[in-house]
Amino acid sequence: MKFQNTLQFAQQLDQKDVLQSYKNEFIFPQHNSKNVIYFTGNSLGLQPKRTKKYVDEVMDDWANLAVEGHFYAQKPWWDYHERFANPLSKIVGAKPSEVTVMNTLTVNLHLLMVSFYKPTKTRYKIICEEKAFPSDQYMFQSQVNFHGYKADDAIVEIKRREGEHNIRLEDVLAKIEAVGNELALVLIGGVNYYTGQVFDMKIITSAGHKVGAIVGFDLAHAAGNIALDLHNWDVDFASWCSYKYMNSGPGNASGCFIHEKHHNDKSLPRFTGWWGNKRENRFQMEQNFDPIIGADGWQISNLPILSLAPYLASVELFAEVGMEKLIEKRNQITSYLEFILHEIDTEVNGHFEIITPSNQEERACQLSVFFHGEGRSLFEYLIKNGVVTDWREPNVIRFAPVPLYTSYEDIYNFGQILKQGIIDLHK
Repeated sequence: MKFQNTLQFAQQLDQKDVLQSYKNEFIFPQHNSKNVIYFTGNSLGLQPKRTKKYVDEVMDDWANLAVEGHFYAQKPWWDYHERFANPLSKIVGAKPSEVTVMNTLTVNLHLLMVSFYKPTKTRYKIICEEKAFPSDQYMFQSQVNFHGYKADDAIVEIKRREGEHNIRLEDVLAKIEAVGNELALVLIGGVNYYTGQVFDMKIITSAGHKVGAIVGFDLAHAAGNIALDLHNWDVDFASWCSYKYMNSGPGNASGCFIHEKHHNDKSLPRFTGWWGNKRENRFQMEQNFDPIIGADGWQISNLPILSLAPYLASVELFAEVGMEKLIEKRNQITSYLEFILHEIDTEVNGHFEIITPSNQEERACQLSVFFHGEGRSLFEYLIKNGVVTDWREPNVIRFAPVPLYTSYEDIYNFGQILKQGIIDLHK
């Protein structure tokens, strides 16, 4: 499609957009009595209007039924999490038995590493990407230290080549092969939080398995954003947060994937608790743990229903829309944002550098941009003028046009604000 930097063209795209009505499903912060242009769904998604109904339902059941809500609520609390299995499995490309919800993201990654990071004297190294999200870095360091290894030796980072912003797939595969028999675990972000680069998880998983390693992924920036096929890719495990692209609310519950090939492996260690016990005898309070066969068997405590309610509202919205339509719009609206950035750059000589891959197969809806010479002042200008975006040191602004609630008119209007901001800052 040949894009145009005009309001009329953007409005025409909106008229053809099959997801246009879903923007009205969300609550926007206001700036001068208008909706902000919201580009930070990669950090915290907007609140769906339907969320309040789901939360109020739990509050009413708690008020009217108290403890009996566990069994007699409209959506009984004791099996509330089971409602996630089908919709989440479609979002991440899994079997329903392979997904569950529990805890929060880094907690879940730690728990999964109990099962899947089993270092030996000769096979103990972990491969991750350079500039992984800090929480992942801290997790790796604490895990290898806990097992008696030194982080400088046990943690192997795949680095970017000199002068390049993204990691080449060939370098990932070469590093896996080079570490070889010493490699216990590959654990990287499916989408890099800083650059927005999407990794080829299918090929990486195959390469890791070829040298005898376990392969897992942190899908914080991937779940609800890209097409995932975790079961068929043979990924061993994965986890993701729900508050970014799945709009479940700040710091909310995390999702987990554990491939079915591990479900009956009694040799796998795990930290256990009563909610992972088979539901048939969970309330018999028996002394010995009898795990659910499936990802639910990794649960520990009974779940926070007030946290799950907004998440359930969101996954049911995803089921209604479908990932195929989301990805189709994501590709087009991200391309339109890329076009607008280049147009404004040409008009005002803004010296923009988009560090996210231009290849659509290697990116999702986030564009990370160096604004050379502008610095943080431009970011602050955008915030003051109703564009909510995200600053990352040393000089990157991340823009994430989420297809559920970003319009093409938003993209056009952002371009005009950006242009005026550069002009004003250069006066």
